[in-house]
Amino acid sequence: MAVSFCGKRLLLTRTNLFANPRRHGYIVLVPEIGEDLPEKNPLSSATGLPEFNNVTIEKCVGAIGQQAIAAEKSVRAIEERLEQAVAGTGPPVTDVIKDIILPLEATGAPLETTWGIAKTLYLGNSSRMPTKSYLTIHERARGARRAKFNSVPIYRTLKGALAAGRANPDGELGGEERRLLQKYVLEAKLSGIEVDGSSKLELNEILERLAQERSRFAGKRDVAVKKYQQVIEDPALMKEFPPNLLQSLATDPSQAMKGPWRITLQPAVAERFLEYCGDRTHRWNLWQADTRKCSIHTDKSLENSSHLESIRALRKRQAKLLGYESYVHMSMETKMAGSVEAVRNALDELHRYAKPAADGELSTLERFAGEQGFRGPLDIYDVPYWKRRHLATVHQFDQEALKDYFPLPRVLAGLFQLAEQLFGVRIVERVGVDVWHEDVRFYDVLEAGPNAPADPIGGFYTDFYSREDEKLAVADNAGWMVGIGSRSAAAPGARPLAALICNFPAPLYGKPSLLTLDDVQTLFNRFGKALQHLLTVCRYSDVAGLSNVEWDAVEVSGHVLTHLLHDAGTIRAISAHYTNEDPLPEPCVEAIQRRRTHLAGYRLCRELYLANLDLQLHLTSDYWLDVMRKLYPHYHPFPLDRKDAHPCSLVAIASGDWGAAYYGHLWSRLIAADVYSAFAEAKEPAARQEVGRRFRDTFLALGGGCHPGEVFRRFRGRDPSPTALLQTLGIYKPQTVGGGGSAAAHPKAAGKEEQQQQQ
Repeated sequence: MAVSFCGKRLLLTRTNLFANPRRHGYIVLVPEIGEDLPEKNPLSSATGLPEFNNVTIEKCVGAIGQQAIAAEKSVRAIEERLEQAVAGTGPPVTDVIKDIILPLEATGAPLETTWGIAKTLYLGNSSRMPTKSYLTIHERARGARRAKFNSVPIYRTLKGALAAGRANPDGELGGEERRLLQKYVLEAKLSGIEVDGSSKLELNEILERLAQERSRFAGKRDVAVKKYQQVIEDPALMKEFPPNLLQSLATDPSQAMKGPWRITLQPAVAERFLEYCGDRTHRWNLWQADTRKCSIHTDKSLENSSHLESIRALRKRQAKLLGYESYVHMSMETKMAGSVEAVRNALDELHRYAKPAADGELSTLERFAGEQGFRGPLDIYDVPYWKRRHLATVHQFDQEALKDYFPLPRVLAGLFQLAEQLFGVRIVERVGVDVWHEDVRFYDVLEAGPNAPADPIGGFYTDFYSREDEKLAVADNAGWMVGIGSRSAAAPGARPLAALICNFPAPLYGKPSLLTLDDVQTLFNRFGKALQHLLTVCRYSDVAGLSNVEWDAVEVSGHVLTHLLHDAGTIRAISAHYTNEDPLPEPCVEAIQRRRTHLAGYRLCRELYLANLDLQLHLTSDYWLDVMRKLYPHYHPFPLDRKDAHPCSLVAIASGDWGAAYYGHLWSRLIAADVYSAFAEAKEPAARQEVGRRFRDTFLALGGGCHPGEVFRRFRGRDPSPTALLQTLGIYKPQTVGGGGSAAAHPKAAGKEEQQQQQ
């Protein structure tokens, strides 16, 4: 995807098409129908909701063209007025909110809504909105939106107002307005607005080359993933695989139990294969193919080592031109953590407890494997298989059997009831709404209470069932929350609108959709993000809901809902056998809770390794292989294979969303665990409801209009701590744990440093 002088999100590699649509990029010329913007969005009905049955590609392209032109004209008109004011040929601009922000919102809000409608159709009915058509709309909208952040006159005026602390002569900037102006100024700064002359030309060239290198990196990885295929014809090798997985792997789905089966390096396939394949040789073959792809040890035409080094060098130079010590320091501008030191302190504290826990967990797992007949020490490619066996045998966790107790209607009713109890809302289905498929439902969100207003706060669509050949399915992503429309001061009557789009199994042969626990977690997570979009009280769309929330905090609300899912009371409320309403047996409730802590130290160490690898790759100029070899033994109890080249296929870091930001996954979990601990401490229903209302008034209400550090302090009354996450994972020990855990604490660790040096 092309990258130009973009705002902070795109510049810091957030290019995912399905992320929050506050993105910018090259302007792509598309057919545009007229230049007269209608009074309302041409894709919406009189109710203010989209007319999805009547939405076509042509209408979307036409609407986005009209609205993009209007947005760009608005920027030019404001620029002319500001330039006249500076030249003394026009009246001075004394109120930046009234004279700059609100006009930009007035033309930006319709564009955002049309963009959201197109994205919803793309994810929910790709036959009506194919990828090529959506990309045309996506790029045009993004290009138009970037204009207001790349305007020199607007930047200078807002920067001056921010420095003065005043939006107008009559009053100081409020907190939300300050955040709004800070967003504009930072977006412009990171786009290179302060860089000029030859440096500007160099920055342009760097961004061009960076886009090309990232595209090549991702492209080669995709080819390498598709190139590898292993066909298994022996049913004995597949005997432990669940039926639905066999069907998805079978070359002929009607012969799922007989095979043959095709195994690929798609992450969702590779991970499940390592979990269920009982043959160690086949596990090794797949694992080594996965860790060596895109390296010089396989197809040299697909090697990514050179591209990875180019991306690192270009990012380093980009940061230097923008005035930062490194790409990581530049990244911290858009993060809640705020500094490299804060991130390192948090990661080190987590590692201090995770490493000893991981060593103990793997010793236990190795003993279990030995009791089951396994001979020899475990290796890294054995862990997923024996982890699943241990969880099922010792802790009685069977994901497939549990599905019968999680029919989607029951789970959804329980989720809505939880939200109503904790956050003071009512969720009511509205029938007769125009939708894009008969499976889609629409719900109004209203205030609860006897004197609550009758008008909805917002609304959301649900489209939960997978539809082959019609609905977009992306590996490793079971669902999305799409913000269709946001609150905006330029349209006081507009209500937030969202869509929850997932790929859960459709009802079949009289059975309802039966969800795995992973599916249930996806649903809770996406619903948490939807609540933050819908319950915002911010007045400006650029900071409402999830907009302008720092990257390492944007997942917090989703994770908090996932934590609430693991409460025993919640598990019971959302579960019952689909045939007879029998409650979920108590041992199963306990097994679900134990699953979260099972091998938690080991899993945390792997995440800590990737977070630190990402930071080091963007802090130093050392060759990537040297960086990997130095870090790996601190987090892994297994020796590093001499041909392991996994950084050459880390798309998320090298060419995706998370370069110099991968730690954000852990940071958001850390914050969410600390937030959840307030719910866990509230034992009585009334106290729990009070915590829920406080969560609504802070995290769900304030959105990007308040720094997440301040949001957390308003909710918790203090700064966050890693302790809650460690407690949630079951690996926190109150006594002092020294040194982050010795490498020799695991029986196989002896001699690892020597092995590493030999490699």
